[in-house]
Amino acid sequence: MKIAVTYENGQVFQQFGHTQQFKVYDVEDGKIISSEIVDTNGQGHGALAGFLFGGGVDILIYGGIGGSARNALAEARIQIYPGATGDADAQLESFFNGQLVYDPNTMCNHHSHEEGHSCGDHGCGSHSCHEWINGCTKG
Repeated sequence: MKIAVTYENGQVFQQFGHTQQFKVYDVEDGKIISSEIVDTNGQGHGALAGFLFGGGVDILIYGGIGGSARNALAEARIQIYPGATGDADAQLESFFNGQLVYDPNTMCNHHSHEEGHSCGDHGCGSHSCHEWINGCTKG
């Protein structure tokens, strides 16, 4: 099993769509066999779900997330544990002990179209919101 944690300077990074790194743990029988820090290569939002899926990740522990990225993770069948904070290694240990503090309802709302928001705000440039919701693939 592979478990990923959004990662920055040893901590759980709080914005899934902007994470630059994941710490990915290979786990067997509840024990960490290995871990590595993986660079996202500038991918963001919905593309990160594909990045994790392609890396064989089964579980993701993270801070906040927008609705579209959350949906993309669900489509990739990655179990999610949002709202986690603190040291990444400690959070993984808490997960194994059944003591992970997380909030299954954690959502970032900066992706909604409230006053002052435009599609370009989430880094997709000239793509339409429909394209962004479906993964924001550029090119």
